[in-house]
Amino acid sequence: MVKILGICGSPRRKSSYTALSAALKEAEAQGDVQTELVELRARKMQPCVHCNKCLRDESDRCTVFTDDMTELYDKFYEADGIIIASPVYEMSVTAQLSTFFSRFRSAWMISVKDPYFFTKKVGAAIAVGGTRNGGQEFALQTIVNFYNTQGMTICNGGSGIYSGAALWSPGDGSQTMDDEIGMENARNLGKKMAVMTKIMKYTDVI
Repeated sequence: MVKILGICGSPRRKSSYTALSAALKEAEAQGDVQTELVELRARKMQPCVHCNKCLRDESDRCTVFTDDMTELYDKFYEADGIIIASPVYEMSVTAQLSTFFSRFRSAWMISVKDPYFFTKKVGAAIAVGGTRNGGQEFALQTIVNFYNTQGMTICNGGSGIYSGAALWSPGDGSQTMDDEIGMENARNLGKKMAVMTKIMKYTDVI
């Protein structure tokens, strides 16, 4: 069985959570898939200060801060696939997600010891903007850049869903989520993630 971890970077349980939940549900529907959804909402996490103590300690996690990020390392490292979702804030991801990303300086130690550790992990992205063209592509690229930094394999949603699933929910506070095309793209992304994580986990080439 493959494990797919969903990480919601929104400080509220709204549209990004809805889209991510749909993607994970579709992934599970493919069979032989276990999913978990983790929210960064309300977590107290310190941003990386780039002191490199984790590297000096040869640790795969931060050795300076012990906070709500600490338990997430094992969830991330043990997952075969990760889907990260974020609303668009100022044409990028949320501060919560940016902080989460920054704390993976220590992951470099894993790559040093096992260059293919992250290669077999699959990553996908979901972004929800306040308008149809509200910066989703920039937020998606930020998430994809994080995966590339770790050396992970990227999963897009297929034809027309190049960087990941881009949705829109009115930025007027109404939280209406009626973007059925976007939701279908999120579900397709989840379906493809199920396929790709199985391929990467069960294909013994490295």
